[in-house]
Amino acid sequence: MTKPEFSEPDSARPDLLCYLVAIAAASYALTYEWRVDHVVQCCRQWLMKNRLKMHWLDRIRMGQLALKIASQDLLEAGVAVRLHSVQALFTNEMELNGSSTMVQRMMVLCHDAL
Repeated sequence: MTKPEFSEPDSARPDLLCYLVAIAAASYALTYEWRVDHVVQCCRQWLMKNRLKMHWLDRIRMGQLALKIASQDLLEAGVAVRLHSVQALFTNEMELNGSSTMVQRMMVLCHDAL
């Protein structure tokens, strides 16, 4: 798979990927569905919030990679996102909670994937 790139020189790809993985895993824990539409919407919102741009094809690749990691790689890495642990993934501002060990493990997976 071709690695997605931001149009800005300082790439925040791991941060976005980890956010999307957390969103996908949390959404699955709440709905028991892998919500592609939710990942797409959250990707757009994250990019706008962070004032970044990403080519549409790279957004698709990033979303696919996030869903793959969330649906296949998290459990293998010992990260089980359950209904009761969803809130610990995010801050009140819906940003990743960097103090969460689950988020820290997700970030390692995302760095390795990129």
